[in-house]
Amino acid sequence: MPVKKEIHAGVQEAGSVPDALLVDVRNDFEYNTGHIPGSFNLALSRILKEAEEQLPDKAQPLYIYCQSGARSARAAKLLELMGYENVTDIGGIADYTGPREK
Repeated sequence: MPVKKEIHAGVQEAGSVPDALLVDVRNDFEYNTGHIPGSFNLALSRILKEAEEQLPDKAQPLYIYCQSGARSARAAKLLELMGYENVTDIGGIADYTGPREK
């Protein structure tokens, strides 16, 4: 079962963990309207097709977020089923008050 953290704590932790990656699982349009700086976009709809190519190291720490937390929870579970070992669901960007970039 993926670890669950509050988004601000998750973003802060991701910034201090070596090789950690913030993964935004919203669609491309949502990502381009504003995302957490340094995050990587891999829409939930593309995970099965693209995760192993885009995220080849299954031990890399992944911090997953979406808009409200529903897709991040599904994506985190799916990634774990695919063999990813270090997955943290940090919920939705709707609750995030930190900086965003486009």
